[in-house]
Amino acid sequence: MFDASAQSLPNLPGVGYKPQHFSAIMADADPVGWLEIHAENYMGAGGRPLAQLRHLSERFPLSVHGVGLSIGGEGDLDPEHLARLKRLCDWLQPASFSEHLAWSTHDSAFLNDLLPLPYTAATLERVCAHIDQVQDVLGRPMLLENPSSYLAFSQSTFEEPDFLREVSRRTGCGLLLDVNNVFVSATNLGYDPRGYVDAIPLDKVGEIHLGGHDEDEDETGAPLLIDSHGREIVDPVWALLDYTLDLSGPKPLLIEWDTDVPDWPVLAQEAERARAALQKVAA
Repeated sequence: MFDASAQSLPNLPGVGYKPQHFSAIMADADPVGWLEIHAENYMGAGGRPLAQLRHLSERFPLSVHGVGLSIGGEGDLDPEHLARLKRLCDWLQPASFSEHLAWSTHDSAFLNDLLPLPYTAATLERVCAHIDQVQDVLGRPMLLENPSSYLAFSQSTFEEPDFLREVSRRTGCGLLLDVNNVFVSATNLGYDPRGYVDAIPLDKVGEIHLGGHDEDEDETGAPLLIDSHGREIVDPVWALLDYTLDLSGPKPLLIEWDTDVPDWPVLAQEAERARAALQKVAA
């Protein structure tokens, strides 16, 4: 069984890397503690993206975040996709690798979304088998990220924190706690986000993610939050981060901003707010 404590990201703020920020990051004397990349953007054979990534890897610890494995899918994992992922990780030797508790494929179709799962015994067996396969092929532990949810399945027999705890126990994988996803899901489904944090095994959490969300309403006029990663992080999510860090102690913190990406100074300012949160709990 793999040991997720082998992950080696520093307990510092990081950001999701975007190529338009390459020059600004390299020119900044102290930009962030680490960077995350999306694996599927770097599975090609070469060119400028991989050349830039090589330069970044010489300066920063890197986290590889997958969005296309479909860990929760009913079918087998795509062996070609997994082989490309292994080549990337073997070359890059990232400090961390993570994927989502979600599915995005059906038969031969790829759905451009990360879709939720019912938390049942059958789902648990399937997810654990897929994680075991990923960790065996990559030869490294992975982190599993909690999803953002917009509905609950009536057939679920586990609460999400309990499901994640059992997956980690069975496979040895670590967890990636996205506190924005917790806040989004709690608002949409009507539960206490702090209660979720209380229930999650924080000793298994190897990264914490933060991102922005959009506000909408459902057909009844109730609040509906959309995990968009397209704006600044709202104050209630920062407050939930403070609550989490008070319980967990310092962790690697990632700022995610994937749509309507701002200029580097805006992203760097969000990273500085994450740094202040870490310094507060360390003190």
